[in-house]
Amino acid sequence: MSRVSGPRKASDKIISREEAKARIDRWRSRGKRIVYTNGCFDVLHLGHVRTLEAARQYGDILVVGLNADISARELKGEGRPIFDERERSEMVAALECVDLVIVYPELSSLPLLGELRPHVWVKGGDYSIDTVNQDERAFVESYGGEIALGDHVAGASTTDVVDRVRQLLE
Repeated sequence: MSRVSGPRKASDKIISREEAKARIDRWRSRGKRIVYTNGCFDVLHLGHVRTLEAARQYGDILVVGLNADISARELKGEGRPIFDERERSEMVAALECVDLVIVYPELSSLPLLGELRPHVWVKGGDYSIDTVNQDERAFVESYGGEIALGDHVAGASTTDVVDRVRQLLE
């Protein structure tokens, strides 16, 4: 699949929802296949990288929804996220396979899925079709979107990484 544009700074890929929707609408009108994935991406690790690289293979444009600090904290608990949303979004955007990053405050990705209506929604390998958010799943399926799951990378979760660092520090 061809890239949409040449090299860019990571920070140039982090855009508002409104701008993302306008770009995606233009790309869709040109026949581009839109892929979307989402998560906290706190402490970027091999599992994240492999999921994002695999997600990119499903289409022409990879859009990443990144939980804002407020929703990441609520989803992951006290002491998280380790990196703030500005740092996390820039790290994810720096990956060549990522075209756009959108930071969103909601706990669920459903509002963003509703705005973007991607051709494919990709979740990490630590999910199954039965453990993904079922409202999000039903929405994607309702308009004929595809759902894809990445491969699980054993020992590659943020919790695993944080636990290993804590053990080293003890």
